[in-house]
Amino acid sequence: MAQIEQSTVRNRLLSALTPEDFGLLSPHLEAVDLPFKQVLIAPDEPITHVHFPDSGLGSMLALFEGGGSLEVGMIGQDGMVGVPVILGAETVTQECLMQVPGTGWRMAAAALRKATSQSPSLHAALLRYVMAFLAQVSQTAACNGAHRIDERLARWLLMAHDRCHDDRIPLTQEFLSTMLGVRRAGVTVAASTLQRAGIINYVSGDITVLNRPALEVASCECYGIVMEQVKRLLP
Repeated sequence: MAQIEQSTVRNRLLSALTPEDFGLLSPHLEAVDLPFKQVLIAPDEPITHVHFPDSGLGSMLALFEGGGSLEVGMIGQDGMVGVPVILGAETVTQECLMQVPGTGWRMAAAALRKATSQSPSLHAALLRYVMAFLAQVSQTAACNGAHRIDERLARWLLMAHDRCHDDRIPLTQEFLSTMLGVRRAGVTVAASTLQRAGIINYVSGDITVLNRPALEVASCECYGIVMEQVKRLLP
């Protein structure tokens, strides 16, 4: 496989690695498309590959016996799909799928494990990302139980906006209800509240951020709490 130039990679986790650590990974990186609803991690199945998105959004979903699901984590060009691999796990009960299509890089989980065993600095960099991701997961859990739907929607849109780098975010009402763990009617009410305030434009399957500063004001404090932890862990 051809050597990948680090300067061509848009994934921030890969871009922040030292040239030496990136050199351990680059021979194993394969450019891939990440289409809408592609499953990157299936529950209770071996994680054979990890993914580093350059664009698009992936969602870690907690699944329920009745068939429902709830988003517990979001991954974009800021990080990596496959955190359990870094922690030594081979399977998880959650599912990860693409909610916004994009592109990225894939490598075998076994190759990542070998590379981290060869470089303490690479292992440390990935563990810092794990800590940042776990901070997001824990704050999301707290947010889901403590804040109004419109505040949670604003927080979620800020996170998506950070990772998509585009004011337009293609999202169906079905996906938004899954992300927030509410009925579709609740999504409609929350989105309408933000739309009436001139913060977003919301039509079926499509949200456009019109006023980013106002969206930050409309969000609960959870967005800022996570971002402060991310800045400390991933300067």
